[in-house]
Amino acid sequence: MPRFLIVLSVIYLVMAFYGLQGFKTLFKSVWVQIAYGVFFLAAWLNLIIRVLNYTPGDGVRGQIALAGGIFFSFLMLALVLGIVLLLEDVVRLFVFGYNKISGVADDQTRFFPSRRKFISGIALGIAALPFGALLYGMYKGKYNYKVLKYELEFDDLPEAFDGYQITQISDVHSGSFDNREKVAYGIDLINKQQSDVILFTGDMVNDKAVEMEPWADLFSTLKAKDGKFSILGNHDYGDYTSWPSDDDKTRNLEDLKNLQKEIGFDLLLDTHRYLEKDGQRIALMGVENWGRGGFKKAGDLEKAKKGISKEDFKILMSHDPSHWEDVVIQDDYHFHLTLSGHTHGMQFGVEIPGWVKWSPVKWRYKYWAGVYQELGQFINVNRGFGFIGYPGRVGIWPEITVITLKRKGLT
Repeated sequence: MPRFLIVLSVIYLVMAFYGLQGFKTLFKSVWVQIAYGVFFLAAWLNLIIRVLNYTPGDGVRGQIALAGGIFFSFLMLALVLGIVLLLEDVVRLFVFGYNKISGVADDQTRFFPSRRKFISGIALGIAALPFGALLYGMYKGKYNYKVLKYELEFDDLPEAFDGYQITQISDVHSGSFDNREKVAYGIDLINKQQSDVILFTGDMVNDKAVEMEPWADLFSTLKAKDGKFSILGNHDYGDYTSWPSDDDKTRNLEDLKNLQKEIGFDLLLDTHRYLEKDGQRIALMGVENWGRGGFKKAGDLEKAKKGISKEDFKILMSHDPSHWEDVVIQDDYHFHLTLSGHTHGMQFGVEIPGWVKWSPVKWRYKYWAGVYQELGQFINVNRGFGFIGYPGRVGIWPEITVITLKRKGLT
């Protein structure tokens, strides 16, 4: 068994037992207490069995991902419950010590203070919030598609493209899908936007091209007047799984490229296309993955720029937003709009439009979800269409972005 899983198991079991002490304060029925233990043990044993039967190269999806999600939900329940009870125990210990030192010794203070039912109830109530949210995220949140619409204005947008509509999707991670009806609903929602062009900004699979094959017919139904274009994300290269040989890994990437072509995507590999309308045009560019912090740096912006004028209106597709931060916004070509994904918003956070926008991923990425503007240039970081690892989403829902380009000064 992996060492990290042993450590995690010890923490889990200790905190679950500790939380049981507070649970017993609230529920005196032995059968309810037994049920508490059975559920915790079942979640733990299910994960252990899945890990021990895991085949390297399969990726974190399917039953092992589900087992991990359930285990993590119970772990959060135990941790939050245990932390609140620990704080109460610190107070209980302080009160007991104070009584001893001060010489108070009546029938109520002679013994260690008992756990209070009120505090145990608060602890369980607080712990139930992340527990319930994580379970909801796996049951429904992962397919809770949201259409987010933005209108972006530019001084130099060609007049013919005033009102031009783009639909962006990203991070499909088809290897994690487990509900064809829900995915079909998401595809239909994309088509209902009736955008001029559909742009996909990488991570079609978790690891292998075959993951996309069961879903290819659905994605083939995506339609837009000016076509649909795509780029590669870090997961598309097959770097996070094992391969019998380098040739197999190379063949897998070629299979994925061919599959994207069969679906109808024009895959942009450090190159560009021009979108034309009424005799005017804008440049659409796409680079291979370029990421900071150990992620593949395959993208070649200079190569993609060849044949494009500085005066052209430019839209860049680059999977990782760190590329925009570290390279793109400093480039003298001025990229009007960059479209990225990659972060998923960590699939966990709190968003109340106009009030709160938070996710732990903000500590890793400055630009992690939504539209940002720097140096007169925009980026939209899509929260992702799919999911990976934790088989769900909490607060950060799967996203379909619709961006309308507007020229300033036109009515």
